[in-house]
Amino acid sequence: MLAVLLALGSSLAYGCSDFLGGLGARRAHVLRTVMVAAPVSLAVELLLWPLLGATWSAPALGWGAASGLASAAAFALLYRTLAIGPMSVLSPVSAVVSAALPVGVGLALGEHLGAAAVLGIALALVAVVLVAGPGSDRDTGPGHPPARPGRSALLLAVAAGTAIALQLVCLDRAPTDSGLAPLITGRAVSSVVTVAAALLLHRRLGPERPSLPIAAGAGALDSLANLAFLLAVRSGDLAVVAVITALYPAGTVLLARTVLAERLGRAQLVGLGTAAASVCLLALG
Repeated sequence: MLAVLLALGSSLAYGCSDFLGGLGARRAHVLRTVMVAAPVSLAVELLLWPLLGATWSAPALGWGAASGLASAAAFALLYRTLAIGPMSVLSPVSAVVSAALPVGVGLALGEHLGAAAVLGIALALVAVVLVAGPGSDRDTGPGHPPARPGRSALLLAVAAGTAIALQLVCLDRAPTDSGLAPLITGRAVSSVVTVAAALLLHRRLGPERPSLPIAAGAGALDSLANLAFLLAVRSGDLAVVAVITALYPAGTVLLARTVLAERLGRAQLVGLGTAAASVCLLALG
């Protein structure tokens, strides 16, 4: 049950972080947003270091660095994805991919799931697909085009989901007694990579600046989401924790509905209900 609650917290934080990151990337080049979000995320983890501790070892550094590289790619790909298309569609697409790979890795490593957990995972994946459905039919008028992303946006969403999945798998493989060491290492690597990329491409970034509070909020929430996932996967199965975490589009979709007035269709509402049922089954499994 603790792992389920932590995974839910991770999912909520990821959803809010993605919404803010996508919103920030609509105002300025995605790298300008990421070069603020990543260092802020690192700062949050450094502040938590004295409270939660860190044990440094070669495996912790190696898996942490690998997660950082995946995180840098996930930051840029996902924020860019959410900036060029409807968040209520593209966020769930990335989530399907980010859930499928960790589930496969967990089962390959010998994790055994009960019948309730297997059914819960299946329902969660269905929920993500439903939430990815088109918006309300009322949006299809002249002033409200349907929320259908283009091919490039969908490809970006798949790439973002793959990067997220790799990040989660790397964090899961880090030693369980390493504390925050993998997170701090990963954030340090992702910060260096994103800032270096921004400096190399500075002529292409344009003059627009992102909202600092929005970009910083995205980074801080992403850091808390990573922490909750790490604690969850250390007390539960990767397959279950990754699927619950992959329900993060529910938060993104609800925020997009509230802030951006992106309407929800019937399939999306059913998907949110299905997500709640899947979490209950996973908690029992």
